Amino acid sequence: MLKPFLTTAAVLLFGHAAHAMDIGTTIDVPCPFGDCKAGISLSYLGSYDIPTGFTENGVEVGGLSGIEFDPSTGRYVSISDDRSEKAPARFYNLDIDVSASGLKGVTVLDHVTLKDKDGQPFAIKKVDGESIRLGKDGIYWTSEGDGKALLPPFVRIASRDGGFMRELSLPAGFAPTADKSTGIRDNLAFEGLAFLPGGDLIVGTESALYQDGPITTLTGGALARLIRYDVATGEQKAQYVYPISPIPQAPSTATGWNDFGLSEIMALDDRRLLSLERGYAQGVGTSVVINMFDLDGATDVSNILSLAKTDQRIVPVRKTQVMDLRALGLEPDNIEGITFGKAKDGTDVLILVADNNFNPTQKTQFFAFKVIRRPA
Repeated sequence: MLKPFLTTAAVLLFGHAAHAMDIGTTIDVPCPFGDCKAGISLSYLGSYDIPTGFTENGVEVGGLSGIEFDPSTGRYVSISDDRSEKAPARFYNLDIDVSASGLKGVTVLDHVTLKDKDGQPFAIKKVDGESIRLGKDGIYWTSEGDGKALLPPFVRIASRDGGFMRELSLPAGFAPTADKSTGIRDNLAFEGLAFLPGGDLIVGTESALYQDGPITTLTGGALARLIRYDVATGEQKAQYVYPISPIPQAPSTATGWNDFGLSEIMALDDRRLLSLERGYAQGVGTSVVINMFDLDGATDVSNILSLAKTDQRIVPVRKTQVMDLRALGLEPDNIEGITFGKAKDGTDVLILVADNNFNPTQKTQFFAFKVIRRPA
């Protein structure tokens, strides 16, 4: 392991891991849902790893749970889910060296501290940053809250220097409750953010609210909720049901731990989005599946308190698989972030990033794909 070094712009020179998937391998889904206008095609450009323990300007780089391309700079912002325990809650500015010839490296330029409503850095365990997107009026980001401490999740808008600007309204039924009758489950709350081209914001939970049924198992999926916001008013316009697939793999022992949930979303157009479903099976590894899903025709469930106890007919969003990283021969870590970007040579790219959980056995991992075709 390369010893960490401290600079304002920390350039990473770590080697690439060997994978079974060759650079240039194409993943093609020509007609999702039978609609050939929704076709998507990607070409693999490689991976790049930052080992746990690497620091930038004295702050450990890790917990990268969301990533977003900034077209005004050609660089990326990536939020950390550090609960102000290693350093104050923050996002990083990154430069990713990627082109049609492959993914060459990542430079951690600096970090920006996120501020609470009082203008100060967040206190320890008062925030859990998970997703980040750039809006017209600022940086949109989520906190999962803390179900055990009854700390609600939120979506906030920050300035470029991390200052608090405003917060979107939390719909009824999402705040945690002491008796666990309704609301978010701990560590399974606001994980995904996506701006639709028309301006609305979609926010996704990682798994089911307590009132909506169980979380995923090896034999059953879960019903996550997607909130559609009018960003101008900060109020919800609708909610949809996203069906999370069952856990795809069992742990290596009968007493081992496993899970699966919705870790991020990314818009393709005003009705179609990509989703990241990922989970871990103890003794086996991490599964990461990218899907396309379609909001068209999905039931607005914003007035249905419990999906498990309603008699109303509910149509969830449609989804179809785009790729399974493990099935392609890759070895993904805890992938939690996804964004479209543009390389310096003009190549359209799709970037994935993994949250290393500040664990020495994990890594901050990037994957890149060339975008050959996508719904526009």
